[in-house]
Amino acid sequence: MTELNAQSDRMVLIISCKVKDADSFKTWSRDRASKYVYDLKEEKSISYEWHISADQTEATLIEAFVDSDSMMVRLGNHMTSPLATEVHEQVEIIGVLCLGNAKQDAIEALSAWGATFHSHHSGYNREIVSPR
Repeated sequence: MTELNAQSDRMVLIISCKVKDADSFKTWSRDRASKYVYDLKEEKSISYEWHISADQTEATLIEAFVDSDSMMVRLGNHMTSPLATEVHEQVEIIGVLCLGNAKQDAIEALSAWGATFHSHHSGYNREIVSPR
């Protein structure tokens, strides 16, 4: 657990999407995308989680990382993977929110996606996060 209002390097990426075909998306996100990213075993990746709305028309991808550098590893791996094109067959990305103290390279990379950035301000994190 961190102390109250301790400085945090943790990054969270929230990607909001419109789902094109619910059945196809659910299969792809569970059996293809999640497995592909999981098998990369990125050392400082904390989580990669898809969420879908009750009416199955919207989905949200939430990814968490130890720091901005580890987020850039994930982004680099994404851009060179088959998922980079496949994702657009499944969803339309409608918003990207980056939470945490993003370094300049991350700001530049995510700005191309129209991302909004919020830097860490205060609070605490009870989850103990260590490299995988």
